[in-house]
Amino acid sequence: MIRDPFERLGLDREVLTVTQLNGRARVLLEDVFRSVWVEGEISNLARPASGHLYFTLKDSGAQVRCALFRQNAARVRQALRDGLAVKVRGKVSLFEGRGDYQLIVDSVEPAGDGALRLAFEALKEKLGEQGLFAAERKQPLPAHPRRIGIVTSPTGAVIRDIISVFARRAPQVELNLIPTAVQGREAVGQIVRALQRADSLGFDALILARGGGSLEDLWCFNEEPVARAIAACVTPIVSAVGHETDVSISDFVADVRAPTPSAAAELLAPDSSGLLQRLDSLQRRLLLRMNARLSHDRLRLDGLARRLRHPRERLRQQAQRLDDLDMRLRRAFMLDLNQRQQRLGRLDTRLAAQHPGRTLALLGQRLDSLGERLPRAMQAVLRDRRQRFQAQLQTLQIVSPLATLARGYSILLDDRGQAIRSAAQTHNGQRLTARLDQGELQVRVEDNHQTPVTLSLLD
Repeated sequence: MIRDPFERLGLDREVLTVTQLNGRARVLLEDVFRSVWVEGEISNLARPASGHLYFTLKDSGAQVRCALFRQNAARVRQALRDGLAVKVRGKVSLFEGRGDYQLIVDSVEPAGDGALRLAFEALKEKLGEQGLFAAERKQPLPAHPRRIGIVTSPTGAVIRDIISVFARRAPQVELNLIPTAVQGREAVGQIVRALQRADSLGFDALILARGGGSLEDLWCFNEEPVARAIAACVTPIVSAVGHETDVSISDFVADVRAPTPSAAAELLAPDSSGLLQRLDSLQRRLLLRMNARLSHDRLRLDGLARRLRHPRERLRQQAQRLDDLDMRLRRAFMLDLNQRQQRLGRLDTRLAAQHPGRTLALLGQRLDSLGERLPRAMQAVLRDRRQRFQAQLQTLQIVSPLATLARGYSILLDDRGQAIRSAAQTHNGQRLTARLDQGELQVRVEDNHQTPVTLSLLD
């Protein structure tokens, strides 16, 4: 293994492949630049699905490709974006596949203006999530304000520019200065108090203004207390902080952002010449509308006059209509009367067909017939019942025990009146009743032959 990748170069004219050349260059760069800090501005930031980050770090004179792999990107707390100034730590390497010189980054920190920019973005995201930038919170500016409060420094060109614009465009508007510092440590507290005081004075609108400067100079307008003071104002506010390219948190919270203080004044200062021109235009439009309305009403009046008829003609029409309705009523009455007469005739015919006399005559005939049939039926039933009785009587005589008794038999009854059917039902000495065909006899059992007899052997 070659310890020094260049120890044999030039000695024996070794010919390298492209892969070998890029490999040795990568080893050399990583060995010499193992850990370096580089400061620059991020551009061309890419976020593929792998989770790695790729970007270019540049300054005014050069640029270098950077790779921040997923495990290191997870440790970076601030949000990276194009234009952010950062300090990165990493090793210099070479991507052998394309021969690209690159910096493998393992740590990212804000640098200079980048720290303020990160704080700006963090506060912007926080206030945005809380709804301070929502469009539904924005108030419209008054079309013709009478009193305007200006929150700015009493010195400098800003207040003079605003006064100049109003003097030229709307000298009738009353301007009121609420002085405050717009830079430095005391600026945040003074701006908050000035906004609260201006909001309580009942102005039609407020202008929060400051001239241009660096990000640090304008930073008081990116502080959270100032943003919340603007959001708490009931009076519509125009934010005019810095030059046209400068953007502050105050611009997002205010009802309207103006690119410059002069532009803010023009938004609230109605142009007098423009108002006069508009007034003339409205006057001409009013005259035209009045003439058009008069012409229209005149034509309508003429049409109504032509349509208006004498009451006598109207009465004749009504009388004719009354006669027509009278004839229709008579015809309808006669038609209904005829229909009712026809229906009455049909009902009379049906009633005659169902008269109760005929029904009564039929029922009388049936009653006479039934009266004749009843005695015959009764005689037949009695004769049948008598024959059935005689037959049952003969059957009864045949099976009757009395007939048996008449033939010379008797029935033995115990003291309970039960018939004796077996000698086993009796005992010696028991008294029984013998029923005969003619009368009864009282008898006593001498021997029922149920008890064994013991004979003496000596007899």
